[in-house]
Amino acid sequence: MIRRRQALTAWLFLTPAVLFFVLLFFLPIGNQLMTGLYDADGVFAGLSNFSRAFRDPEVLHSFLITLAYAAGTLVVGTAVGLGLAVILNQSLRGRTLFRSLLLIPYLTSVSIIGLLWRNILDPQVGILNRLLEAVGLPGQTWLSTHPLATIVGITVWSGAGYTMVLFLAGLQGIPGLYYEAARIDGAGPWRRFFAITLPLLAPTTVFVSIIGLIGTLQQFALPYIVTGGGPGNATSLYAHRLFIVAFNDNDFGYASALSLLLLIVVLILSLVQLRIGDRADA
Repeated sequence: MIRRRQALTAWLFLTPAVLFFVLLFFLPIGNQLMTGLYDADGVFAGLSNFSRAFRDPEVLHSFLITLAYAAGTLVVGTAVGLGLAVILNQSLRGRTLFRSLLLIPYLTSVSIIGLLWRNILDPQVGILNRLLEAVGLPGQTWLSTHPLATIVGITVWSGAGYTMVLFLAGLQGIPGLYYEAARIDGAGPWRRFFAITLPLLAPTTVFVSIIGLIGTLQQFALPYIVTGGGPGNATSLYAHRLFIVAFNDNDFGYASALSLLLLIVVLILSLVQLRIGDRADA
């Protein structure tokens, strides 16, 4: 009787979470799957939309660009966030202020960030080229010469504060006794960093990489605002291509199939990262 009451109580508390996942996660996925089985005219097409995606050169191109964008953002963003966390974990004067300032870009709307950087990088009236010209350097066409690298840089800039906070939490969870013992043994700062800090930050690093991967693979708003997917299709990420298929071509069946394929890729890469994280912990 007692176990039955405990089970009922547990299900009572779990019901809101179960309803949330069913209504806002599983049902939409099921609806996307059903929509992906029909063509643009509403005729049942089976799995043809899914097979079409593997033959579509524009989809493959956007997917490869997205992978390059995700890889660049994860590597550079993780390194920058970790570096800032290590620096601001020290007993520095004004570190609380610097932590707060670094979080502002992350808390700012992506629309504002996109418009801000599009104006800053404008080759004609952008303030960055004006500063370069003021010191005798030639202006650059940032959004046409290196568009993808520019988008990666803006993404890293906007998310560095959040990554820093996550690594700060991980750093502050490392017992100071490890560092004291390493100092007694004569280990220098770099040896302590690679022998103690990095291994003990493995769970945090895995979490940061998973969250970053999911976010970058779904990125749409920033490149859409800053470059519009151009020049050409140099910054037409996968989500941007999906948007064009759905709202420009009005092919919602094909767009649904593309979104489900993206979900599968995100799940597979997340599982791989979790596996790597488990091995690192072991």
